[in-house]
Amino acid sequence: MGDRTLFFYGTLMSPAILHRVIHGPSNPTFPTPSSSYVRTCPAMLHSHRRHRVRSADYPAIVPDTASDACVRGTFATGLTDADVGRLDIFEGDEYERRFVKVRKLIIGKSAGAGQDQELEDGTQEEGEEAEVETYVWIAGKQRLEDDEWDFETFKKEKMRFWIGSDGTEGSTGREEFEAVDQADGTGGRSVNGSIGRQLEQHHRGGEAIGSAV
Repeated sequence: MGDRTLFFYGTLMSPAILHRVIHGPSNPTFPTPSSSYVRTCPAMLHSHRRHRVRSADYPAIVPDTASDACVRGTFATGLTDADVGRLDIFEGDEYERRFVKVRKLIIGKSAGAGQDQELEDGTQEEGEEAEVETYVWIAGKQRLEDDEWDFETFKKEKMRFWIGSDGTEGSTGREEFEAVDQADGTGGRSVNGSIGRQLEQHHRGGEAIGSAV
């Protein structure tokens, strides 16, 4: 377990995608997202706004001085330097990793529910502030749409093109992945995309180094 802490607000809020990026393809050491040493909780980032990226499945955030500008995402702890290196590859040159301050969101328990959920009155309370790193869009606002990117919509409509239930391929199969990569809605980030292949090479290189020491 490492000591790096990051804030995710897009596709990396998916445990399966985060697991695939930092651990590589499914293997006996890290077979499922639940085995990951990374711990997450909901958090809020203020003074930023999340946008849809034109012709892409993933979002971007940019600083915004409006009083209501905020982004709800995932606060992740336990990341290693190697994990962050792989995340840098995944995000590519459209983003810059910067330090920001977020507030963890307080989650309540509904009586008898047996699981965490938002407070019963529909509100959410902000807790302690923490300094974290996140990926801020630097590729130009002309590529951003005014509309907010929605994680639930992504899960329903686009997730299958990024990663399958086994953590390696999209649920529609390798041929569908190749077709999606040509349209490049993933920006090369799917398993068979250019960034995905670079991550795979990086992962294999790490395994080779690890086996030599």
